[in-house]
Amino acid sequence: MFTGIIETLGKVEKLEKEGGNLHITVSSTITSELKIDQSVSHNGVCLTVVSIDADKYTVTAIEETLSKTNLGELKVGEVVNLERAMLMGARLDGHIVQGHVDQTATCKSVEEKDGSWVYTFAYDPKLNNVTIEKGSITVDGVSLTVVDSKKDSFSVAIIPYTHEHTRFHTYKVGDTINLEFDVIGKYVSRLLELRD
Repeated sequence: MFTGIIETLGKVEKLEKEGGNLHITVSSTITSELKIDQSVSHNGVCLTVVSIDADKYTVTAIEETLSKTNLGELKVGEVVNLERAMLMGARLDGHIVQGHVDQTATCKSVEEKDGSWVYTFAYDPKLNNVTIEKGSITVDGVSLTVVDSKKDSFSVAIIPYTHEHTRFHTYKVGDTINLEFDVIGKYVSRLLELRD
């Protein structure tokens, strides 16, 4: 379980395909604190550390994960948002994040607003995921508050700290991002479906 508060950015050092799997080697400032079998969120995707070498570590994304996230589009040299699993008893500064991406979305606009930024993302509404204004959403692992909610899109407002210390400063119109919708909202939606 995660909180959506990004600890640091990692740099993709190596990408190696093996069958339907992709081994992703990342360098980061937290590598020395990691251990094999530990869960780490990469752009909101929970992956297991399988090897560590100095300041680099490797995780493996399987075909199922690659088909439902933006990890298959990674390139060597790109940055990824990193968060280690939540410590029990610690503050929950973001919201409850499972690290299970529901679907991807496309960046539709980036608008600077006198020191902050508003990003709008569009997603396929056929998967029945929903946002609500002032509700929580996870974008590439970042816990955010929805400021404008529509059936197939939403906007978020980004403060300078988040803009600089996450992948947000790299986003351009057309980029694919990972979405994890609010877990409580997903359960409520599912319960309503079952009542019909």
